[in-house]
Amino acid sequence: MKARFNVAESGGGSYRLLAILRWVMVVIFVSFGMQKFTLQSAQGIAQFISNSPFVSWLSLFGLRGEAYFLGVVEFAIAALLAAGAFIPILSAVGSLMGVVTFAITWSFFFTTPGVVIWSISTDPMAWNLAGEFLFKDIVLFCVCLVLFLASLPKSLVQSRTD
Repeated sequence: MKARFNVAESGGGSYRLLAILRWVMVVIFVSFGMQKFTLQSAQGIAQFISNSPFVSWLSLFGLRGEAYFLGVVEFAIAALLAAGAFIPILSAVGSLMGVVTFAITWSFFFTTPGVVIWSISTDPMAWNLAGEFLFKDIVLFCVCLVLFLASLPKSLVQSRTD
């Protein structure tokens, strides 16, 4: 038996509603990708990149180059997710790339100095504007994870009702 990847748009019932998440993520990735081609965005992400154990190597491309690289990756993810509405394997690849993207971005919350101040007090965790900016990525990570799991062949992901 050959494993078949799935696509929300061809599913039935509530599964079909996951298509909304796909197209929202396409818009988000296009928007994020476009921002990476501005000087303001390149300057804004430099602090995160330089302190990351996962993407600090991007600094080899220089300030604008690292932002351009990320912008192209975000456009590619958007394209894969959009094509994934018609070709199920691309849905899985695009959403997995989204999961990895937001996992790395979420790691900036912990690797960028000064973003979070941890203390044992009445306010155990406080973050600045950069921390607030990063905190939303946990939701986007989860959306991509749901899209990825929904794209996998049913033989790989069994529902609790089976």
